[in-house]
Amino acid sequence: MNLPNKLTLLRVAFIPLCLLFTMLRQNVPAAALFIIACVTDYLDGYIARKQHIVTNFGKFADPVADKILTLTMMVALLARGDYYWWATAIVAARELAVDGLRLVAVNQGIVIPAGQLGKFKTNAQFLSILASLTLAPVWLALSLAILMALLTIISGVQYFVAGKDLFLQDIKHSAEK
Repeated sequence: MNLPNKLTLLRVAFIPLCLLFTMLRQNVPAAALFIIACVTDYLDGYIARKQHIVTNFGKFADPVADKILTLTMMVALLARGDYYWWATAIVAARELAVDGLRLVAVNQGIVIPAGQLGKFKTNAQFLSILASLTLAPVWLALSLAILMALLTIISGVQYFVAGKDLFLQDIKHSAEK
C-alpha cells in the first residue's frame, strides 16, 4: 500500500478520537486531531499526484474518508448544540446522492474522482466544522456554514450534470432487464 493510501486510512483512524473529544467537549484536542486529519487529506492527494501514484483505491477511499470525517463531526457538533441542522442535512443529502451516482459509475467500471469544486466544498466543510468546534463568533461560524452549504449544493449539481449520461444509461439498462 502506498503512502497516500496510508494517509487516507490514517484520516479514518482519527475519526473516533475526534468524535470522542468532541463529545467530551474537549475542543482543543478535538480541534488539533481534526486539523491533523484535514492535513492528511491535503497530503495524500498532493503526494499521489506528485509521485504519480494515483490509484483507484485512493480515488474512491479519499472522498469517502472525507465524508465520514465531516459527517461524523457535524453530527457530533449538532448533538451538543454547536452546529446547524440544515447544514448537516444538506451535506448528508448531497453525499448520499453523489455516492449513489458513484456506485452507478463503479458498476460500469468507471471511478469518478473528486473535481476541483468538490475539493473547495470539502475545504469549506472542514473550515465550517473547525469554526464551530473552536466556538468561533456566531457570525463567522454561520457565514462559513452558508458558504459551505452553497458549495455543497453546487458541487452536487455539477456531479449530476457531469454524470447524467451514466445515470440515464443505468436506468435504460435496468428497464431492459
